[in-house]
Amino acid sequence: MVRGAEAYRRVDTESRSPVELVVMLYDGAIRFVGDASTAAQRNDVRGRTQAVSRALAIVTELQNTLKVDEGGDMARELDRLYSYMATRLLDVNTKKDAGALDEVHRLLTTVRDAWAQIGVPVGARP
Repeated sequence: MVRGAEAYRRVDTESRSPVELVVMLYDGAIRFVGDASTAAQRNDVRGRTQAVSRALAIVTELQNTLKVDEGGDMARELDRLYSYMATRLLDVNTKKDAGALDEVHRLLTTVRDAWAQIGVPVGARP
């Protein structure tokens, strides 16, 4: 059963557009930031640390896939934003700054929504 679920996820991922894949990455990062927040509220240090690590891995992947030389100002600003989010995520564990989770969640959601709008066909936009 596990193999079937993995195969389904692989086919589902491979059939997505690049923009949809980026939105999926943001969704994952947002979910892990939420998990970290929930763990922090429960004083679950291990759970918080694991969730922050997963969110950080996604933010790092988003940053690593940027083509800063080709993307102009937008790519440079995203690069700076990803660096800032990574720093704030590290603050959650090193400085016990739970407020950083809310900030990163807000930033991720804002950028995710912008990417989602890019992926909406022109005729389907409100």
